[in-house]
Amino acid sequence: MDPLRRITPGQRYAVARQLRRQSTPAERYAWSLLRNRGIHGLKFRRQHVLHGFIVDFCCLAEHVVLELEGDTYNSVTQRDYDRARADLLSAAGYRVIRVRNKDVSREHLERLLRRVLGRQSHRSPSPEGRGGQGVRTKRTAIRVRMT
Repeated sequence: MDPLRRITPGQRYAVARQLRRQSTPAERYAWSLLRNRGIHGLKFRRQHVLHGFIVDFCCLAEHVVLELEGDTYNSVTQRDYDRARADLLSAAGYRVIRVRNKDVSREHLERLLRRVLGRQSHRSPSPEGRGGQGVRTKRTAIRVRMT
């Protein structure tokens, strides 16, 4: 079914790395919105190998896959392939969201993710820039002398 199934895992990761280097303008824009927990405080990975497939964006914590659709997705065979791939990922417990390249915007992605995750509001990153980890306290070591 998937041409990537015929290559070794090492080659699959190399292809994902190459896809990250050669991303489309829509993928670069979507990544600028999603990276660093930019939407709803969710950590996304891009061009991530997941169950033998390379997905555009993936949030492992929430089991969400975000796929961008360009002009190549208009063919019937591509739509059938994408549907079969989405069914396999859904069977593995992931929610697959498809977004057309022209619909990539902060508001649209926030609305889609809010609907899929059932969230009313989002958690903003901490002011220190640590993505909601909060303030770290200084740890001190206590030495106990045994006599």
